[in-house]
Amino acid sequence: MWEFSLNIKAGNVEMAKKTYKFLREYFNMMDGIVTQHDENGYIKILIAVKEDSAEVAKRALVCCITDIICNDFKLDYLDKYLSVPCQDKICMHAFKKALLNFDIETDKFIVKRAIEIKKDMYLDSFYHFKLKSLKDKWAELVALANENREYFMTDESFVDLLKFLVDNLDICEDEISIVKENEGYHIYKDNNRYSIGVVNEEDVVSSVIDLSPQKINLYVSENSSAINLLKQIFNERISINKISFQNVKKINLNR
Repeated sequence: MWEFSLNIKAGNVEMAKKTYKFLREYFNMMDGIVTQHDENGYIKILIAVKEDSAEVAKRALVCCITDIICNDFKLDYLDKYLSVPCQDKICMHAFKKALLNFDIETDKFIVKRAIEIKKDMYLDSFYHFKLKSLKDKWAELVALANENREYFMTDESFVDLLKFLVDNLDICEDEISIVKENEGYHIYKDNNRYSIGVVNEEDVVSSVIDLSPQKINLYVSENSSAINLLKQIFNERISINKISFQNVKKINLNR
């Protein structure tokens, strides 16, 4: 059997839980074994697969570790060092999400180049000692944002800055639909066949930025602060639909 241990500091419980869930589901499909336990201040996620599956397992671990660094660690970095005078939670979530995704392919390239999958990895040590160039890159991005705090003093300037960031993100989805429902905003992709889930007013803009779609179909009966912000930063990509979403979905499912 080929074995590997991914070690995450005990304080990062949610990160470890999410990582364990992903790895367990992935390696179960390969007839692998994934367990976890606490040891000496770390949550240790242990993976074992057959020797002939080792290379596939290593590639999956590289992708998983890269995503953790470029999402969880970068968001933590932004939370610590970003200092801008924005009091609106929707706007601040959207801004952080735009910064999180800005030039993310370069971030991923830097991380993947530094990863060596051997017998184990201590994730925090890898981040602090092997990824100095990545942290320097993030520091420049945060410094640029902090130095331009005046852009956050007016709504118009903030929207212009946010739109600039969003326009420079790589397109991840061809088309999505946003439907206002009682419990929040339901987001669909893949020609409305696949539901991403329901998000609240505070998170809908940041969720759309994360998806970075080419086209957005809006099915909402009234505006809100989040929908207005979406329209401003994605204005060329948004289509306002008067036809009922259920009718559109039926048409797509019958194709």
